[in-house]
Amino acid sequence: VMIRLASILYSIIATTLSGSLIVAALTMGYDTLMPILIGAGVGAILAVPVSVVVARAIIRETSAS
Repeated sequence: VMIRLASILYSIIATTLSGSLIVAALTMGYDTLMPILIGAGVGAILAVPVSVVVARAIIRETSAS
C-alpha cells in the first residue's frame, strides 16, 4: 500500500521539485542546458525520500483515526 501511495505522490512531488529548481536556476541567470538538467535531476532524486516520508505520514494519520 505504501509503495503505491509513494509512487503516486512521487509523480506530483518530482515535477514540483524539478520545476522549482529549474525556475530557480533560470532566475539566477543560468539559462544553458546543463543547469536546467541538473535542476531537473536533483529534483527527481530528492523527490524519492520526500515521497516516502509523505506517504508514511499519510498512512500514519489515516490509521490513527
